[in-house]
Amino acid sequence: MPWRQLKLRLGSRDLETAEALLWRRGAQSVSLADAAGRPSSIGHPLFELEPGDTPLWNRLILTALFPLDAPMDSLCRELLAAFPESEPAIEKLGDRQWERIWLEDFRPMQFGEDLWVCPSGHAPPDPSATNVMLDPGLAFGTGTHPTTAMCLRRLGNISLEGLSVIDFGCGSGILAIAAALLGAWPVFAVDHDSRALAACRENCRRNDLGETRVTTASPEQLPGLQVDLLVANILAEPLLQLRESFSTLVKPGGTIVLSGILERQAERLRQAYDRDFDFERAISEEEWILLESRKSLFDTNSAL
Repeated sequence: MPWRQLKLRLGSRDLETAEALLWRRGAQSVSLADAAGRPSSIGHPLFELEPGDTPLWNRLILTALFPLDAPMDSLCRELLAAFPESEPAIEKLGDRQWERIWLEDFRPMQFGEDLWVCPSGHAPPDPSATNVMLDPGLAFGTGTHPTTAMCLRRLGNISLEGLSVIDFGCGSGILAIAAALLGAWPVFAVDHDSRALAACRENCRRNDLGETRVTTASPEQLPGLQVDLLVANILAEPLLQLRESFSTLVKPGGTIVLSGILERQAERLRQAYDRDFDFERAISEEEWILLESRKSLFDTNSAL
């Protein structure tokens, strides 16, 4: 299927407004890059989301894909009215170009000894291993970013058989699917974004995981429960805001794995979770940190 690709230049403070406009006008995907051309999909942890924070890049190139029949002329006029210096440009992408954009550098990836993520067109290198079948798509999470990779490696090193798991901020569902295939049950994939939940359900079907194996839900739909393991690969500020909710969702003695944290934010996260959780390990990759803690056997939430 051919696509229309729209590119525009923005200041970082215009990103949220522009992205919302593009989604409302039917964008099928949105990605961004800095002026030097370093690409990243929306959903990568490029924001620090603390009061007053802005994206890490001051000048951005926003790229959006639309169906071939989308009304692009009127969209460009709307963008120029809202962002006069955005310089919107449109080109047509054929099927082969679209495939190259997403899959050119995406190959089977191994996480630990027994966990692989495999895209379409590639046979699992080890058919006897745990193989997550997943392509790049509209929701964040393919295993290529350090925060996701660290979470996948950690899941691969935990005995998950029979454990209950929440993947909070599930995106594509990659962590929930990996946990389910590694033996966890029940598994809950939770996200505020309905597009992410739809992508997660599709990826679950592709991996032969029905709703009884992986339940998708918004945070408001999550039933009252406590799980053995909660994994949250999101961002520092949401992790701080969700501390009490996460403590309620994890059983006494259960484990919480937090990722999407910059190195300089790690100590603040440790201190925030110290009331209910005993810090056990930190894993770092590039400038990112994964924190793992065990909930105290005395549940302070039940005592309130």
